[in-house]
Amino acid sequence: MVVWKRNLIVLWIGVFFTSASFSMVIPFLPIFLPQIGVHEHIEMWSGLLFSAAFFAGAVASPFWGSIADKYGRKPMIIRAGIFLFLIYTLTAFVTNPYQLLALRIAQGLLTGFIPGAIALIGTNTPNDKVGYALSMISTASASGGIIGPLLGGTISHLVGNRLAFASAGVIVFISTILIILWVKEDNFTPSKERGSVKNDLKIAWRNRPLMLVLLLTVITAGSVMTIEPVLPLYIVELGGSVEKASLVAGIVFSLPGIASALFAPFWGRWADKVGFHRVLVIGLLGGGIGTLAQIVFGSIWGFSIIRFVYGAFFCAVFPAINGLVVKSTASDFRGRAFSLNQTANQIGGMAGPMLGGLIGGLFPVQIVFATTGILLLAAMGLAYWKTNAFNGVMKGKVATGK
Repeated sequence: MVVWKRNLIVLWIGVFFTSASFSMVIPFLPIFLPQIGVHEHIEMWSGLLFSAAFFAGAVASPFWGSIADKYGRKPMIIRAGIFLFLIYTLTAFVTNPYQLLALRIAQGLLTGFIPGAIALIGTNTPNDKVGYALSMISTASASGGIIGPLLGGTISHLVGNRLAFASAGVIVFISTILIILWVKEDNFTPSKERGSVKNDLKIAWRNRPLMLVLLLTVITAGSVMTIEPVLPLYIVELGGSVEKASLVAGIVFSLPGIASALFAPFWGRWADKVGFHRVLVIGLLGGGIGTLAQIVFGSIWGFSIIRFVYGAFFCAVFPAINGLVVKSTASDFRGRAFSLNQTANQIGGMAGPMLGGLIGGLFPVQIVFATTGILLLAAMGLAYWKTNAFNGVMKGKVATGK
């Protein structure tokens, strides 16, 4: 079998399992807080816990990107997988929110499995297959996002959150073993220069289409994460059953992932015909309108349907952004470009939960959905307004920054 195809298959499986383990743990942190003694300001604590990992990741990502240039992307994926296994397992034993906060910070500083997989695919796949390969990795992440909340919600309902967290650690450990055994990184030349984040930023700054992609990543990641800290609590309000909160939250969390698994192949094929930019604009538009529409429904059934429709459009966004990272950079800068994009993602992920937790603590939760929808529509407007820059990307006229 061709090496890049084998890598894609194994990384698809690894990303699927890792995404499932992530979504087994993260959506249920707000519900877990009362079990470890948090009975006041739950929204604030939720926002802090969500943001902590993203803040730490934003600081650490450039460093790990530099290390990856010296030692390869595969070792970085393995490193991230081992630390994820340890962190998820230890989460099962926390007794207060400060221990949980410390583990979330460690997760941001030491992990990065899926970004590493994306970078390896982006640098070890033939140029004419990169878009297809990235869309497959995105599908793996979405599919894992389907199984994770369902599995985590079921385990939490039956035996409690702690065993669900420990199970997530075992799953990500299996993913790491698969990478160790079967992924091969051929297209890698160790960097002999000392890594310089400052120099990478200078190169990126001169590449305007890439800078626009990074800005869109910050806005999009931030807008999505504004909802995460308050969504489980809102689902409890709609469903009205605290006892079954984990199970119901798991099902509702899975709906966008189900939509993504169904519709992502369509968006990927269409992007090959019309370009990543047009697909990005449509995905952001549908995601923004779909988020605003969730305010209208006061029943769990109507809310669930709109979440599914939202997912059918929004699943086009991040694969399109990853595709534009590839199209807007030279091959010898692509790994560092993905590292910078991951930092942008972490910055957005850090700001989003803090904003969502703050708004959710001061105003009705519907205001959080309104804020998220407006941010997505603003990102759509920015992408549409900068059509000429993206057209330059697609025509191959983008400067490499060198």
